[in-house]
Amino acid sequence: MTGLASTLRLLSIPLLSVAVPFGFVLWAFPEDLAPARMIGIVVGWIGCGLLLVSLLLMLREPRLARWLGGLERMYRWHHVTGILAYVALLLHPLALAANGLSTSPAFAWETLSAFDEGWAVWSGWLGLLVLMLGLIVTFSPTLNQRLSYGTWRWLHAALALGVLLGLVHLVLLGIDEPVLPIIAVVALILAWRALRGDLGLAAHPYIVSSVQPIAEGAVEIGLRPLGDPLAIAAGQFVLVAFFAGPTYRGCGEFHPFTVSSIDPDRVLHVGVKALGDCTRRMLSIEQGVAARVMGGFGNFLADRKAAPQFWVAGGIGVAPFVALLRAGHLSDATRLLYLYRSEADAVFLSELRTIAASDPRLSLQAVATGDTLPDLTQILPDASQLSGCDCYFCGPPGLIAALEPLLRAKGVTARHIHYENFEFR
Repeated sequence: MTGLASTLRLLSIPLLSVAVPFGFVLWAFPEDLAPARMIGIVVGWIGCGLLLVSLLLMLREPRLARWLGGLERMYRWHHVTGILAYVALLLHPLALAANGLSTSPAFAWETLSAFDEGWAVWSGWLGLLVLMLGLIVTFSPTLNQRLSYGTWRWLHAALALGVLLGLVHLVLLGIDEPVLPIIAVVALILAWRALRGDLGLAAHPYIVSSVQPIAEGAVEIGLRPLGDPLAIAAGQFVLVAFFAGPTYRGCGEFHPFTVSSIDPDRVLHVGVKALGDCTRRMLSIEQGVAARVMGGFGNFLADRKAAPQFWVAGGIGVAPFVALLRAGHLSDATRLLYLYRSEADAVFLSELRTIAASDPRLSLQAVATGDTLPDLTQILPDASQLSGCDCYFCGPPGLIAALEPLLRAKGVTARHIHYENFEFR
């Protein structure tokens, strides 16, 4: 990737997040109004634009993901724009009420209160409440742990309902001329996601051809294409839904899995670790089970430069590095720091030790951490060893969050730090 292309991808989502709300404000900018009322209308349109961007960023389209810098990056910005949209939309009625203070506090309260108003106001408040519910479900650690993925997904879909209620609010206020095209775009995005993403019309048919245990609570599943294979590179990830077999009862939900290798006959292998009810059930999957696969996604390892490299993997996050090693893509001196809870829990560990013993370019540092994150300052190489290295890491969000500032403190610049995680909640 050229420097210009890389910069354009880096700026694509921020520019989109500014351009769409700014376009809405230009389209419907209020004139000759009191300042507070004007601010209230402007922030309302900004919130509407940010919500539209947030919806666009939840699409699971490989080509769109490549244009915007990857699916994982799209999901992070989906969360950011959703929060900013909610804040803007919350300021909308508050600014309108502040405008009413010049008349009287009672008039300002009537502006905020929906009890004496019709559906035009009720729909706006309902939209805000639904958005609040969706954000609570998305960002509450307690709910994320307690809710199943399927339940969480449907509650998170309340964000889309909140968007539609907000647009209905505008139509009921009589602002239908600029809003109806927006409703059409929102409906198209939601239908596209539901049909191609959630229902899997964009997925390709595969079948389970092999199942191999790779650690305690983890298996590697081979998937043979039943038609045209997907265009997938080593180290990317795919979204896979497994269906019912003779004894296996599939979840039917799409989950992200890293492609650990691709055979010459286009059979792809994915590593699955039991991290929840659905993935735990996958440990007993059998040959012949039908699957639908979407992808490939992810490109943080695709454009590695010719330079010494430092890789850090946590748990199943070692899979993309295993894929590169299996594909023979190691050309420079590389150090792999692999963190796992215990030897029994470490996926691909024996294979990595074999590769490191036979390839002098690979240095393996395998560390059993137990159930808590270790003191990384005692494990990471010193600044002199990291000088000139490109650093790549993949694993749980806690590990990634801890690594980046430590590497920056050791003199590694941002352009030499690359990472990816698969937290799609």
